[in-house]
Amino acid sequence: MMYSLEAGGKRLRPILVLTAAEAVNSDSLARSQAMPVASAIEMIHTYSLIHDDLPAMDNDDYRRGKLTNHKVYGEAMAILAGDGLLTHAFYAITRTVALGTSPETALAIVSDLARLAGAPGMVGGQAADILGEQGVTSLAELEYIHLHKTSDLIVFSVLAGARIGGATQQQLESLQQFARKLGLAFQIQDDILDLIGDEAKLGKPVQSDVQQQKVTYPFLLGMEKSVALVERLTEESKQALADAKLAKPEYLLAIADYLMNRDH
Repeated sequence: MMYSLEAGGKRLRPILVLTAAEAVNSDSLARSQAMPVASAIEMIHTYSLIHDDLPAMDNDDYRRGKLTNHKVYGEAMAILAGDGLLTHAFYAITRTVALGTSPETALAIVSDLARLAGAPGMVGGQAADILGEQGVTSLAELEYIHLHKTSDLIVFSVLAGARIGGATQQQLESLQQFARKLGLAFQIQDDILDLIGDEAKLGKPVQSDVQQQKVTYPFLLGMEKSVALVERLTEESKQALADAKLAKPEYLLAIADYLMNRDH
C-alpha cells in the first residue's frame, strides 16, 4: 500500500480538497480538518491506479516512473493493496470529526465518496472505458467515460473541501460545475499528452491508448479541436468558480490554469 501511495504524482485531488476548504473559509482550522479527507482521496486515487495497471486492465509496467505495484509484489498482493487503500479511505474520513468537523458534514462526505468513487461514478466510468472501442464509441459515450472515470473524483475533492469550509448550497452547486468541467478538461489533456507528451515527464509509457485501441478525444475530434475543447472547458470552469463567490478563489483559479497548460 505504501509503495504506491508514496510513489509521487501531482497530488491534485488532495490539493483540491485543501484549497477548496481554504477558498470557502480561510481559517487555518478548515485546512487541518480537511487533511484526513485529502489523505482519503489520495488513497482512493492510488487504489484505482494499482488496479488500472493490472494485466486484466491496462497492463502497464510503469507508473509515476516506478515499476507498477503488481510488477514488484505480484498480482494478488497488488489487488489486496488496492482493496486496503479503498477501505482505509473511509476510515480516514471519520477522523475529521475528532478535529472538529460535524458528524453531519462527515456523513455527507462519506456519502459523496461512496457514490462518486463507486458504480455510479469512477468504477462505472472505468467499466465503460473497458467496453469502449475505437470506431464504435460515440462522442457522448466518451464524455460519459471521462466524466465518471476521472471527473467524479475531482468533483468529490472540491465538494468535500467546500463542505468542510462551510459552503452554502448555492456555492456547492457552482463548485460542482467548476469541478465537473475541470475534470473533463483534465482527462482530455491526458488523452493529448498520451500522444505528444514526454515519457520521462509523464512517468509512464506514451502511446498506450493507441496501442490498446482506446477511444480518446484526439481520436474522435482530432488534436486541434481537442486542444480547443480543453481551453473552452477551462474557461467555463472558471466562470462557474466566479459564480460561487468564494472568499479566496485565487488558488483554485491558478490550479485550473496550471492543468490546462501542464505537460505531465
